[in-house]
Amino acid sequence: MTAQLQVGVITQTHGIRGEVKVFPTTDDPVRYKKLKEVILDHGKERLIMEIEGVKFFKQYVIVKFKGYDSINDIEKYKGARLYVEREHAVKLKKGEYFIADLIDMKVETENGEDFGILKDVLTTGANDVYVVRTKEDKEVLLPAIKECVLNIDMEKGTITVHIMDGLLDQ
Repeated sequence: MTAQLQVGVITQTHGIRGEVKVFPTTDDPVRYKKLKEVILDHGKERLIMEIEGVKFFKQYVIVKFKGYDSINDIEKYKGARLYVEREHAVKLKKGEYFIADLIDMKVETENGEDFGILKDVLTTGANDVYVVRTKEDKEVLLPAIKECVLNIDMEKGTITVHIMDGLLDQ
């Protein structure tokens, strides 16, 4: 089985034609336009859903799945997570990473000291925020900006960070 990447969560139905509002878990919702299908997981089953149409409304992506033409057809999937197979994911530019690939990476300081493990990535309007569980079992929030995140080495599985003044006083 190949790795799957989460791309969104269905929050509610949208209109009567079977469209759904999806909260995207990608930094670029426009990438939905390139997706042909997603895997819908609502706990009880996983379905491959062909995408018929995509439009945008505020922070949501409005998705129409082929063969689901009424609110009654799609209502039961509220809260479902949407995934894509890695080989169908959009191609990343240099310096871009899938959040799923960063989770559980070792975080070390610029001096090579073990700092902790990346446990989550919070997406904000300005920049992402890395949630790091330190070796002292504390949670530290690090802004994912070039002044703080110095290097991501996917092969070694490490993220090198500069701990900016005031960040540990949270």
